[in-house]
Amino acid sequence: MPTPVITCIDDLKQLHRRRVPKMFYDYAESGSYTEQTFRENTTDFARIRLRQKVAVDMTGRTTAATMIGHRVAMPVALAPVGMTGMQCADGEIKAARAAEAFGVPYTLSTMSVCSIEDVAAHTTQPFWFQLYVMRDEDFVANMIERAQRAKCSALVLTLDLQILGQRHKDLKNDLTAPPRLTLKNLVNIATKPGWALGMLGTKRRSFGNIVGHAKGVGDLSSLMSWTSEQFDPQLDWDKIAKIRDQWGGKLILKGILDPVDARRAADFGADAIIVSNHGGRQLDGAVSSITMLPSILRAVGDKTEVWLDSGIRSGQDVMKAMAMGAKGTMIGRSYIYGLGAMGQAGVTRALEVMQKEMDITMALCGATTVDGLSRENLLIPADFEGAWA
Repeated sequence: MPTPVITCIDDLKQLHRRRVPKMFYDYAESGSYTEQTFRENTTDFARIRLRQKVAVDMTGRTTAATMIGHRVAMPVALAPVGMTGMQCADGEIKAARAAEAFGVPYTLSTMSVCSIEDVAAHTTQPFWFQLYVMRDEDFVANMIERAQRAKCSALVLTLDLQILGQRHKDLKNDLTAPPRLTLKNLVNIATKPGWALGMLGTKRRSFGNIVGHAKGVGDLSSLMSWTSEQFDPQLDWDKIAKIRDQWGGKLILKGILDPVDARRAADFGADAIIVSNHGGRQLDGAVSSITMLPSILRAVGDKTEVWLDSGIRSGQDVMKAMAMGAKGTMIGRSYIYGLGAMGQAGVTRALEVMQKEMDITMALCGATTVDGLSRENLLIPADFEGAWA
């Protein structure tokens, strides 16, 4: 079979859909309830237009930037994505290695298939760790200690998943990791031979950060029950402060979508905040991340770095976020498509595609550096932020 020509992220998405079992493709490509917020995360990016500039010397341009002091090949970090190791065997390891080689940060999810220790053993540079706050405080403290021992260079604390949003597709697919061997699942997996062979060749098929570390988790049923009951609904700023003190390093707060919350997070001393609605997977009916970015930037000023997550599917989207004032971005689905399509090489290809798109777009907009981007490079609709009562 000839190697497919990949020109954009959507090419990887189509391959991902063909090569990965339905329940895991749907897990990545879904939002909560009506999926309005999931859709608008991308369609609102499309409302922003670019200003073409000519007769500007384009030699020596670069997409390089910094994110919380880390020099990066472009202002993009791989976001934490649960069950990445179900999109492709050993998925977290492959994604982390691709990110390291490319020169962008990788963030490992609490709900990863490969454990913190696994990823650390297969990489040479520090990665970031994302923490969900659970009811079991001993488990949380142990997770923080494990991330410290693995020399993770930043903690990404997710704030918008105290209660799990309902995603209809996951319920209809009876989503589990690994998948239950029902007739329906077996028939579907039989059409994905590459995925199946990869899974047969690895020992990593469940939540590596939980199994063997959480009390009372011994089999698939107890794991799923523990997971659904453990997200801490009492998470508040006092608990965030306790985690900050336990961690003692760079702290990034993810899931900020309101200017008041953003100001509180900045005053709290976060090294960065991530404007995010969890990819439309939590509060359906919330506005898109890119729509909320301007008001959050106004609220925070220069107190902390403001990044954007949710809806980025191209290098042009990255450039638009940076030109609006963000200091970095995170991508989830865009690299997951690549991972499901082609493994580690697919993640690399996703990053290459986005960097090339960003580079060419910057050039045609008359910008040679990321720091040189501004709202002058954009045409933003007058009603972009909405006239909400």
